[in-house]
Amino acid sequence: MATITECRGALEKLSDNLARADGGVRGAAALDRTLSCHVTDLDSTFTGRLADGRIHVESTVEGPPRSKAQIRLAMTGDDLVAMVGGELNFAKAWASGRVKLEAGFRDLLRLRSLL
Repeated sequence: MATITECRGALEKLSDNLARADGGVRGAAALDRTLSCHVTDLDSTFTGRLADGRIHVESTVEGPPRSKAQIRLAMTGDDLVAMVGGELNFAKAWASGRVKLEAGFRDLLRLRSLL
């Protein structure tokens, strides 16, 4: 099982990947939205913002998100680490229910290039 430190590291790596992206991925990452990532097996939530093409983690709280972010993710720590490491395809994990993504319709349309 992935640790909270490994999960934070995965989010930092994802942020770095977004910052280096180009084309449609960079455009989708340029959103300015609140973000939460609930790591279900650790029952912890990272909260922050997707802004300036990066993920800015502001806090980590125990339990589910305390407020409703504009973009909400939920998955196990192992799945988060595997996705960022390229071992798990986001679209397949999302389609199978291993990863949950909730956002407004317009945000989902823009985020599709990240998926």
